[in-house]
Amino acid sequence: MKKIITTVLLSALCATTGTVAANASSNYPDGPVKIIVPYSAGGGSDSVSRALAEALKPDFPDGIAVENRTGGAGSIGMSYGMNSKADGSIVTMIAPELVMLPHTGNGGDIDYKKFKPLAMVNSGYAAITVPADSPYTTLAELIEGAKDNNLLFGNSGTGSIWHLAGAGMEQAAGVEFTHVPYKGSAAAITSLLGKHLDGVSVSYAEVAPHVEAGTLRALAVLAPNRLADNPDVPTATELGYDVVIGTWRGYAVPSDTPQATVDFLTESILKAAESNTFVKFMKNTNNDIEIIGTEKFTNKIANEDTFYKQLIESIGLNN
Repeated sequence: MKKIITTVLLSALCATTGTVAANASSNYPDGPVKIIVPYSAGGGSDSVSRALAEALKPDFPDGIAVENRTGGAGSIGMSYGMNSKADGSIVTMIAPELVMLPHTGNGGDIDYKKFKPLAMVNSGYAAITVPADSPYTTLAELIEGAKDNNLLFGNSGTGSIWHLAGAGMEQAAGVEFTHVPYKGSAAAITSLLGKHLDGVSVSYAEVAPHVEAGTLRALAVLAPNRLADNPDVPTATELGYDVVIGTWRGYAVPSDTPQATVDFLTESILKAAESNTFVKFMKNTNNDIEIIGTEKFTNKIANEDTFYKQLIESIGLNN
């Protein structure tokens, strides 16, 4: 069973009738709704959002569907959603790039303060991973090795979440890696399998098949807790390195959306995220469910804005 973390009690949010649609304070939804995904069709953000949309259909009689608006590492789609009419007809999938890109000078006009977060439903944390026959069998050995050797560390592209994960790890450990950017995590993992790298910092879900096959070894995860997928892998935090970095997927509407509409959407998303349809999909696709409601999600985004600003400036990626 995939890990499910729920920080909001649904019974306290949903009406006693058991149906979100019973919200009498609003006529919403009074038309079709689009979920804007700022990434390409077929990717993780797209597939998770389509699975969620399927689970949401009972609450949206006029229809709810995904629309992909790509470009700018996610900024194009997020900008479109941020500037859309604040009536609940447009819901935007948001990700860490919302608070990363502005600090690199590549975010266009996106501003997390112009969104009202609804709920987060998915997370995936970085894993520090090496070849199975690497001389570094623990994170401590890898860190020690980095003090005397030029270790090549692959990631999914300069300025990507996994590049920042590697940078965060080296800063927490007080060492330096040579970061090698690739066009996506898959290319970095292939290079690691070919022994062209000493390690990678990408999501655990992406390396899990190779770890299970015995060709790669995960030394640590940059997660708040050990992952249910592989509880034998320690967190960096428990090993003495204060670093937690990963991706997440959540949903938001323009900040001036009426509260009744915000409440309806939030309750509906929280309910859908625990539905059998969505849980089954996430389990079958190696995606971890992590559910956070509006208040905690809002705080998480603000905290990450501060964190990524400092990290991006410290490695010279700010413009």
